[in-house]
Amino acid sequence: MEPDITDNYKQRVADARQEADKYKKLANTYSLLRLSIFALMILSVYFAIINDNFTILAVAFVLLIFGFMWLVSRQGQFERQKEYFENLVKVNQNEIDSILNRSNIYSDGSRYADEKHYYSADLDIFGNASLFQLVNRAATSAGNDKLSAWLSAPAVKDKIALKQQAVKELSAKTDWKLELQARLIFANTEDTNQLQKLFKYLYIPLSLPGEKWLSKYCKIAPYLLLAAILLAYFYPAAKAIAILVGLINLGIVFSRAAYIKKADLIAGKIGSTLGSYAIVFDKIEKEQWQSDYCNDLTKKLKTNHASEKITELSELINKLNYHLNMIVGFLLNLFFLWDIRQIIAIENWKRDNQHNLEEAFDVIGEYEALISLSSLAVNYQEWCFPSIVDGPAYTLTAKHLAHPLIDDKKRVDNDYELNDGLHIDIITGSNMAGKSTFLRTIGINTVLALCGAPVCATAMQVSVMQVLTYMRIKDSLNESTSTFKAELDRLQMLLAAVESDKKVFFLIDEMLRGTNSVDKYLGSKAVIEQLIRKKAVGMVATHDLQIAELEKQYPDYIRNFYFDIQIKNGEMLFDYKIKHGECKTFNASLLLKQIGIEVGK
Repeated sequence: MEPDITDNYKQRVADARQEADKYKKLANTYSLLRLSIFALMILSVYFAIINDNFTILAVAFVLLIFGFMWLVSRQGQFERQKEYFENLVKVNQNEIDSILNRSNIYSDGSRYADEKHYYSADLDIFGNASLFQLVNRAATSAGNDKLSAWLSAPAVKDKIALKQQAVKELSAKTDWKLELQARLIFANTEDTNQLQKLFKYLYIPLSLPGEKWLSKYCKIAPYLLLAAILLAYFYPAAKAIAILVGLINLGIVFSRAAYIKKADLIAGKIGSTLGSYAIVFDKIEKEQWQSDYCNDLTKKLKTNHASEKITELSELINKLNYHLNMIVGFLLNLFFLWDIRQIIAIENWKRDNQHNLEEAFDVIGEYEALISLSSLAVNYQEWCFPSIVDGPAYTLTAKHLAHPLIDDKKRVDNDYELNDGLHIDIITGSNMAGKSTFLRTIGINTVLALCGAPVCATAMQVSVMQVLTYMRIKDSLNESTSTFKAELDRLQMLLAAVESDKKVFFLIDEMLRGTNSVDKYLGSKAVIEQLIRKKAVGMVATHDLQIAELEKQYPDYIRNFYFDIQIKNGEMLFDYKIKHGECKTFNASLLLKQIGIEVGK
C-alpha cells in the first residue's frame, strides 16, 4: 500500500507548489502597484506645492490612502494563500519522509520523557526514534500535551471506542486533515507561551483613564476634524481651528501612549496568529461529522461561537497594528484617534468574551491528537483497529503482530494469544534472538490500542489494562543508586501496582541482572511466585533455563515460549519467531568467538 500512498502525497506536493508559485507572482505584482501608489503620493505633494492648493493634497491623500490600503489587503490575501500552499507542501512532504525514513518535522516529545514512568522509557514512547515521533502531527503545545497524555495512560473502554470511531472518520477525510495541519503548522515554531500570555492578558483589565468619555469622543472626533477642514476650505481664516482640532486629537493619543504600548506588547504580536486560529476554528465548525467524539468537540466551539469571536479579536488587534505604518498611523490617529479606539474595543471584547477561550483552544489540541492517530491509519492501511474486550481475566491476542518502529522490510511479525486468562509467560532464548524486541512489540502495540489508535497487526484483541515494564534498568550517579537498587525500586513499583491497579500487564526483561547468578535465580523465582499469588499477568524474558522449570510447578499459570537460532557451518541464523516450549540452543560462546575469545569446554 505504501507506494500508492507516497505517490498520492507526491502529487499533492506538486499541486501545492504550483498554487504557491501562482500566488507568489500575484503578491509580487501587487507589491509593485503599492510602490506606484507611493510615487503618486509624492507627485501629489509636488503639484500641491506648485499650485499652492491644499485641496489637491487632501483629496489625493484620501484617495491614495484608500487605494494603498486596498492593495495592502489584496497583497496580504495573496501572501496568506502562498504561505498556506507552501505549508501544504511541508505537511505532505513530511508524510512522505515519515513513511520512508521515520523523520518528522513535529516534536519528538523529548520533554515528556520520564525514566520513572510505568513504561514510556522502556517502550520508546518519547524522544528520538520514538513512537511519539512517528505519530505526532500536533503543532500546538495543547496538541502535544494531549497526545502525550493519551500515550502515557490507557483510556477506559468506552472512550477508546469513541476515539477509534473519530480516528476512522478523520482518516477518511485526508484533504481536510492535511488542510488543518497546513493551517496550524505556524504554531510548530512559535513561542509556546504565546497563547498563555494572551490568556493572562485577557483576564487583566487595562484600566485606561477616562475610558468612558474617550469612547464617546472617538465617535465624534472624525466629524469634528472634517467639519473644521471644510470650514477652513470655505473660510481660510479658520485654518487654525482645523489645526487645533488635529493637534488635540494627536495629543490625546500621545497622552495614552503608555497604555497603548502595554496593550501592544502582548496583543499586538498575536493578531495574525489569532486570525490563523480563527480559520482553524471555522474549518472545524463547518465540517460535517458522523462520529460522536468529533461532534461533541465541535459543539463546544459552536456553543462558544469560537471562530466568530476569535476572528473579531484578531481583526481588532490587526486594526491596532495599522499604526506600525507611520503615514497610515498618523492619519488614522489624526482623524479617528485610532489607537485609543482600538484598545477600547479590545477591552470591551475582553469583558464580554474572556471566558471559555482556553477551552476552545483545547479543542484544537484534541483534534490534533486525533489527526496524529489517524495519520497511522492513512499511512499504514495494512494495520488494524483492535477490539477492546471485557472479561474477568486478561485478553491479549494478535495476528501478525510487529514492532511499528522497525522498518516493514526488516521487521518480523508474530502471533500471540492470551484469551481471557491468567498466565505468566516465560520467554527464553539466545542472545539477539528477539526476546526483548518481542516484549517491546507487545507493549508498544498495547499502548497504541488503548489510546484509540490502529496497531501494527492484522488482528488484535486486548483488555483495558495498565502496562508496566522492567527492561532498561540503569544506575544513577545523581541519586546514588546502583543498578541492583534501581532494579529493586522497579520491582517495588510493580508489586505496588499489582496491588492497587485493577489490571496490570507486566513485561520483565532479565530480572535482577545486577547481582550474582545464584541470587538472581532465587530472587527471580521468588518474585514470579509472589506475582502468581497476586494473580498478576505478564511476560518474563530470561536466559536462565531454571526459571522455565517453574512451568512444571505451576502448569496452569506458567507458559513457556522461546526464540532460537539455527547454526549452519558456524553461522547463526535468526528467524525471530516465537515458539512454544523452552530454548535449547544458546549462542554466547559463538558470539565471543567472533570477537576473538575462545570459551573453554
